Amino acid sequence: MDETPFPLTVPEEGRADSILAAAVEGLTRSAAQRWLEEGRVTKDGTPIKKNTRLQPGDVLWVSPPAPAEIDLIPQDIPLDVVYEDSDVIVVNKPVGMVVHPAAGHPDGTLVNALLYHCGSSLSGINGELRPGIVHRIDRDTSGLIIAAKNDRAHLSLAAQLQDHSLFRLYHAVVIGQLPEDSGTVNAPIDRHRTDRKRMAVCRPGEGREAVTHWQVISYHQGLSHITCRLETGRTHQIRVHMAHIGHPLLGDVVYGAKKPVPGLAGQCLHAAELTFTHPVSGERLTVQAPLPDWFQAVLHRHELV
Repeated sequence: MDETPFPLTVPEEGRADSILAAAVEGLTRSAAQRWLEEGRVTKDGTPIKKNTRLQPGDVLWVSPPAPAEIDLIPQDIPLDVVYEDSDVIVVNKPVGMVVHPAAGHPDGTLVNALLYHCGSSLSGINGELRPGIVHRIDRDTSGLIIAAKNDRAHLSLAAQLQDHSLFRLYHAVVIGQLPEDSGTVNAPIDRHRTDRKRMAVCRPGEGREAVTHWQVISYHQGLSHITCRLETGRTHQIRVHMAHIGHPLLGDVVYGAKKPVPGLAGQCLHAAELTFTHPVSGERLTVQAPLPDWFQAVLHRHELV
């Protein structure tokens, strides 16, 4: 049986498949097209096509497919739980942990750990391989990630991601001295045209809106310690945006220097603060994860403290 349909108010003009993929966190455009082809998205009671042009304020009804049977093994992997109740759980993810299973990482992921910790109480909206996962952070990024324990919480948190009311603050070390004390990168992001494993800034009108606000904390000898606040949450957004303005993250071998930095597993990036509205109580909550030892070691090594 399918999941209960939920309403979706279109925020901006665009194609139905693009609007749907942007609105449902973790839903790829190809998966959105499949939902549309299966008649799972209706407007005024009528299924719409993937290339239907939608206008701001249009109301869609979305019927996601029932999640497939989970063929994942719950694994007793220690979790640093920062906040937990019957609806949501916030975990401080360590560097090196993959969020959900993928090619080359069938187990040992955050999802495997959550399945053991939470049992059957994880939302199923994202399907077989990502139960409960509302948003993602990269394997070599540490810090806060929130998961939903039921579909009501998942839809609420996904809506907060969509309307930018779910606040995420990151710490990063980047190459070079930024020109101002603070600034904003407002540049759309899409898959790289030739390397599909990478993301890239694209021309206005293409890709998906992406906005990153940055602020400098300290600078010393060619490196800057900054914070980044995400207004949107695109794949690799901070890494792509900072590289785009000429200040790639220290240790980022994908978007910056190709040579790894000794002592770093990857990019120097930590999700330090998360603010959200509780999906049931309506209370505004803020959780924090202190800078891990490896990040503080980078700051001390380069005299950024």
